Amino acid sequence: MKKILIILFFPLFSFGQNTIGFPDVINYTKQSYNAGLQNWDIKQDKNGIMYFANNEGLLTFDGTYWNLFALPNKTIVRSVAVAENGKIYVGGQDELGYFYPSVNGQLAYHSLTKFIPQKDKSFGDVWDIVAIKNDVFFRSINKIFRFCNESVAVFNANSEWTFLGECKGKLYAHDYKTGLLSFENNNWNTLMVRNNLPINDPITSILPMQNDRILISTLKNGLYSLTSSGITKFTAPNNQIFENQRIYAATKVNENWIALATTSGGIYIIDSSENIIQSFSIKEGLQNNNVLSIFSDKQSNLWLGLDNGIDLIVYNSAIKRINPMLQDGSGYTSIIYNNSLYMGTSNGLYSVPLQSNIDLSFSKGNFAFVNNTKGQTWGLSIINNQLLLGHHEGAFVVKNNAAIPINADRGTWNFLPLSSTFPTPKMITGNYKGLSYYNYVNGDFKQAESVADFDESSRFVAIDEHDNIWVSHPYHGVYKIVKKTDGTTSKTIYTNTKGLPSALNNHIYKLRNEVVVATEKGIYKYNYEKDDFEPIEFYKKILGEQSIRYLKEDFSGNVWFIHDKSLGVIDFSNKLPTVIYFPELNNKILSGFEFIYPIDSTNIFLGGEKGFYHLNYNKYKKNIPILKVQIRNVRLTDKKDSLLFGGYGEENETKIVPKISYGWKAIRFEFSSSLYGYESNLEYSFRLKGFDDNWSEWTKRTEKEYTNLAAGKYTFEVKVRNNLGNESQPVAYIIEVLPAWYNTILAKIFYLLIIVTAIYLFDKNQKKKFKLQLEKQKKEQEKQLYILELEKGKATSEVITLQNEKLEADIDFKNSELASSAMHLVKKGELLSKIKGELSHIMRAYDNPQAAAEIKKLLKSLGEDENIDKEWEAFSVHFDRVHNDFLTALKEKHPNVTPTELKLSAYLNMNLSTKEIAQLMNISVRGVEISRYRLRKKLEIPSEMSLFDYMMIIQAKK
Repeated sequence: MKKILIILFFPLFSFGQNTIGFPDVINYTKQSYNAGLQNWDIKQDKNGIMYFANNEGLLTFDGTYWNLFALPNKTIVRSVAVAENGKIYVGGQDELGYFYPSVNGQLAYHSLTKFIPQKDKSFGDVWDIVAIKNDVFFRSINKIFRFCNESVAVFNANSEWTFLGECKGKLYAHDYKTGLLSFENNNWNTLMVRNNLPINDPITSILPMQNDRILISTLKNGLYSLTSSGITKFTAPNNQIFENQRIYAATKVNENWIALATTSGGIYIIDSSENIIQSFSIKEGLQNNNVLSIFSDKQSNLWLGLDNGIDLIVYNSAIKRINPMLQDGSGYTSIIYNNSLYMGTSNGLYSVPLQSNIDLSFSKGNFAFVNNTKGQTWGLSIINNQLLLGHHEGAFVVKNNAAIPINADRGTWNFLPLSSTFPTPKMITGNYKGLSYYNYVNGDFKQAESVADFDESSRFVAIDEHDNIWVSHPYHGVYKIVKKTDGTTSKTIYTNTKGLPSALNNHIYKLRNEVVVATEKGIYKYNYEKDDFEPIEFYKKILGEQSIRYLKEDFSGNVWFIHDKSLGVIDFSNKLPTVIYFPELNNKILSGFEFIYPIDSTNIFLGGEKGFYHLNYNKYKKNIPILKVQIRNVRLTDKKDSLLFGGYGEENETKIVPKISYGWKAIRFEFSSSLYGYESNLEYSFRLKGFDDNWSEWTKRTEKEYTNLAAGKYTFEVKVRNNLGNESQPVAYIIEVLPAWYNTILAKIFYLLIIVTAIYLFDKNQKKKFKLQLEKQKKEQEKQLYILELEKGKATSEVITLQNEKLEADIDFKNSELASSAMHLVKKGELLSKIKGELSHIMRAYDNPQAAAEIKKLLKSLGEDENIDKEWEAFSVHFDRVHNDFLTALKEKHPNVTPTELKLSAYLNMNLSTKEIAQLMNISVRGVEISRYRLRKKLEIPSEMSLFDYMMIIQAKK
């Protein structure tokens, strides 16, 4: 009966024994990745990007950014596989195909259903995909499709296909009726081995093991082993657990360990003998215990696709969490005593036995509460082989899992032996109200006297080589207590007046056998000759003047320190000391009550805000993944975004440099490094060559935006480094910002043409202007010459005018003379006519013949025309001189004109009246009119022209 009970309860006992330390579990909820609840399959590509078969499509994650890509028919993606050629194959409901980066790095879907015969296109969900060599296999319940070279082969199930997977380069499938088959010679063949697999229980995974073994997991019947002799079931007791929990998926953690994902118990890490190494469930930080898929990535992290969410177990991390009894109490102190680990928290003291593991965090066991320790525990020390506990309620010694008080008067912080001998006869404790001495008597510590006149809370205590006691109070200063030979003590306080940078935040420690003070400006030491403190140049050179809150020297001489809420170490293992920080623990160390307990290079315990942390320092330094950074998104941002690069494939893979219109105001680059669980260790530096050739300061930012870039070609480069100072190779993305339309080559050619045209027109205009100027000058000169000529002409004209005026005057004078002469002739004629009349009257009145004869004789003399003719000849000559040879011209033109008619013409030219002409010609007025008529007719003057006008024309022509 006892044996039966042991067999029945051993699995439960084994199940209850979990490791004391656990890696961080990072929970990604549906709200954080913004996709469906369930995640059915998980894979990773060569760049480290994770792919999840999600209820709403293909979900991707690069450590910073999530992206979702739906199938064309919007169905659930049940399976995913990443091929060597970079294609991401997916299977949905009646849909299968692959995603592949397009030219701009965005994943584009390519359906393969077009290659499937019409009769086979209704195949339901695709549950498994295997890409092996040049083939891709898809499994649905009734069919397996084989795609190769754009052709498809269909393999129908004998009953129902339940599994498809690859192991050791060989493809396996499981059918309820036929059993386990392997694909060889283009066909599915039953394994020719003894087959103990249960009927109607699906296989969920096939994994390689050592010694040519293959592990087979089933959903309901646990684990099986496949060897050359056949398939046999595991007989280990833990198999009952797996049968009850239902194994849904499995993956290898390392060469010897396998992770099993169950539907109700979370996951189990087992070895090749089915021993449970570790288990993870809701209690250990999972979101839920129903794990649909599991995957071990390149960093040996475990990804869990849950029924609701995604979890990442940073399994290969060198840092583990230890939370005694899951009480979430703050971790204050820890120590190993009698092969048990004691951990003091804000809730009390706990202990757990340790196994002979190199890494103590893998010790399996359950913490036990140490009785009589409820409340704040401050310090643990081993003195004279006794475990001493400083507690809020006093000083205790721990024996048989119980705390026995040795002083219950006041809260106690710490214990220090006063000699290096064993056993030490005396020790001193720092407590809430000063310092107390204890004597070691008969195997027990007995309280003795206290340091007189000193009641400061003594949490930080150190003893120097001269046996002086140093105490620091964060708000009061540093005290030196010297015990004199007469038994009395002297007390000296040191603050900023004694070399310290401040009176506040000074913490006393023993470092390399020297009392030092961690201050707000670095590490200081006491100068005994000067009786004050001074900075230690060695540490100042390494750490600068940053504030230090805690110092601890480990077994190798490395110096651990805490700056603000960050843990660091000065490592002396290399030729030159190096400083290493642990950003994974930033803001997790208990502030104000810092605690570091270094056991060896593999086991360093740290007090945390919730429990403790275990650091495997050796593993931390060796566990350095290859750093690689990727540009995940390049986008133009404005009122409407435009994608340049989607982050998949290689940056500028097609060698096509995107050309960006000048109108875009900003360009945004997003980048990340797929080191999952190490995000806090990473910093990025970037630059935009062509804009700023200097690398930026290292930053946690994973994006950079540039605005209003000038036209030109730019190269964005980014690199990543970790907390150990290792840097990646930079990656680059090239862009070209096109100039504005008014700054393009065409525009410049246009501008050049305009300039040339303008120069040409300007030159032409200048020439024209010059020509016009010359012409103007010429005209001006001509004008001047003209004016000169005019002036000359004017002068000449004036002379001529004067001459003309003189001539006119002469003519007028001549005309006047002619007129006078003519009038004289007229008067003479009138006189002669009057005389003749009077004489005729007298002759008739007197009857005297002699007198009458004389009168007749006289009348005859008066009637003679000779003198008149002579006067006419003189008149005609003179007339022609005055009137431009008018008479001569008239005679030449009209040779038949009589002298009488010439006289008439002359008188007409002189514009004499008819009466005056009659008197001059000695004819009647009627005779003048008749003579004029005859003259017009002879000269053939038109009726519309006057005789005078005609005379003037003849004179002008002459």
